[in-house]
Amino acid sequence: MLSALTLILSCQLAGELVTRFLGLPVPGPVAGMVLLFGLLAIKGSVPEDVGSVADSLLRHLALLFVPAGVGVMAHMGLLGQDWLPISVALVGSTLATIAVTALVMNRLARPAPEGNAESENG
Repeated sequence: MLSALTLILSCQLAGELVTRFLGLPVPGPVAGMVLLFGLLAIKGSVPEDVGSVADSLLRHLALLFVPAGVGVMAHMGLLGQDWLPISVALVGSTLATIAVTALVMNRLARPAPEGNAESENG
């Protein structure tokens, strides 16, 4: 259990270091998650202890949003000054996410054409 948590946190640390030293415009934990995914893809499966630690973290995910909420409250004055660009960015990114999700789902949910070779052989 401790080794699995160490692996997850080490990947997050490595992601932080990579993004800081290379100046990447990606949050460190995201880069760490990509690194962890790569390691698990190379292994070919998710070890049981890593899965159980990840499930534990996901069960308590709401607690991880407390620091972000405190940060928002600490910068409320700045948010009040720039409310219009922030609102436009939030609405625009939400609409773009919905549109991309709809396009991907539409593409993936289409049935295969009837004359397709796979449907004849399968």
